[in-house]
Amino acid sequence: MPVLIIRTYTSVEEARHGDILAQASATTARALGKPEQYVMVGLETGQPMLFAGNDAPLAYLELKSIGPPGDQTKEISATLCEFVEQQLGIPKNRTYIEFADAARNMFGWNGSTFER
Repeated sequence: MPVLIIRTYTSVEEARHGDILAQASATTARALGKPEQYVMVGLETGQPMLFAGNDAPLAYLELKSIGPPGDQTKEISATLCEFVEQQLGIPKNRTYIEFADAARNMFGWNGSTFER
C-alpha cells in the first residue's frame, strides 16, 4: 500500500501528469520492492510553498508504506530525488522527503485493513 504524494510550487503541463504519475508509480514500486498493483501516487502542482525563504523550484514528497525498508531510506531518497529532478526540474537540494511507516491495522483498503 505504498502512497507517494508529490507537492510542488512548480507548474507542470497537464498533458504530462499521466506520464509523470505512471513513472512515479513504477519508480516507487521498484524502490520499495513492492508490487505496483498496490502503489498509489499523487501529484499536486501549483502549491504555494517556500523553501529557504524563496519560491525557487521545490518539492515536498510524502512516502507512506507498511514496513518500509528503514535501512534503505538513503537509497530511496536518492532514487526519488533523481526522479523529481529529471521529471520536474527540481534540484535535489530543494526536495524534502518524509518517510512514514503505516501500521497494518491503521490503513484501510477494499473494505478492510492490511492487518493479517
